[in-house]
Amino acid sequence: MHQRLQPPHWASPKGYANGIVCTGTQIYVGGQIGWNAQQHFESEDFIAQVEQALLNVRTVLEQAHAGPEHMVRMTWYIVNREMYTSRLKELGEAYRRVMGKHFPAMTCVVVSALIEPQALVEIEVTAVK
Repeated sequence: MHQRLQPPHWASPKGYANGIVCTGTQIYVGGQIGWNAQQHFESEDFIAQVEQALLNVRTVLEQAHAGPEHMVRMTWYIVNREMYTSRLKELGEAYRRVMGKHFPAMTCVVVSALIEPQALVEIEVTAVK
């Protein structure tokens, strides 16, 4: 069971939840980057890498017979703040294509680099089924 936590006097968040309370089996998805199943980058575009990283998250969740609806926490690591903020509309569209309208508690952190030099984003997820 998942229940969103939304203080009544707070503005509604867009694209994430302020908090979630849940019970069930926990699933931890390690950081997924924008490469394919053979660990090759098909694009150097930020949105394309985000979409692939989200597809990778979804594929790992499927191994636990879970899906986006089970996500309760998501952390994004990005290498460029401007790349993220200037393309929010496209980012939201890519997110909804892969994850639907399932918005967990989310954090986004700008980092100086990721381990894979071509990676522009890394996403980790906690899910509860």
